[in-house]
Amino acid sequence: MDDFFQKHPLINPDVFLGDSAFDTINNYQYLLKELHFNRVYIPLNRRSDIKNNTYTINEDGIPCCPNDPNLPMKSEGKDSSRKGFTRYKFICPKVTWKKGADGKHRRSCSCEKPCTDSPSSRMIYIYPEKDLRAYPGTLRGTDEWNDTYKIRSVVEKSINHFKDSYCLAGRRTQNEKALHADLLLSGIAQLLTVVLADKINQHKYIRSIKPLIA
Repeated sequence: MDDFFQKHPLINPDVFLGDSAFDTINNYQYLLKELHFNRVYIPLNRRSDIKNNTYTINEDGIPCCPNDPNLPMKSEGKDSSRKGFTRYKFICPKVTWKKGADGKHRRSCSCEKPCTDSPSSRMIYIYPEKDLRAYPGTLRGTDEWNDTYKIRSVVEKSINHFKDSYCLAGRRTQNEKALHADLLLSGIAQLLTVVLADKINQHKYIRSIKPLIA
């Protein structure tokens, strides 16, 4: 990736998507700190779970209720602390906002056995800088995470289609001239597919010549 960004300095991607093979501490540090990605979507390798010695967290790194480790706390988004560090704020899952007599909305906890005397109930702040693997610029297990990660399967299908169409996958020869010729011929065939599909007004066949011929 260093070589790629050196050759393409104007490309500044914001999001990285990869499979669990990329799940190493060094990779998160490299992607977020050295390459300056804002969000990294890499599923956890389940052989190495997230751990926290201060409070109970679930498999996605979300803090859980002290009285019920199966009940994740609610996220109130991301903000900055007084020292300028980014942090995630979590509150009791049984807290709701209610309007008071003065017209202001305040937190109200419906827990029968509250774990704190605070009227706003339990709050936990998480600083991603302390564990980039657990909090790589986004929260795991959320709708945002799931919706974004779906893009990866679409990208991989496009890459596989590209390799197959241009004879880059399943090669039967290692001869450089033969590979070069195959690449040129497959490119010509692909362009002819585009022209034919456009002429018969069947643009859905632009990417593949087989259904076009059929």
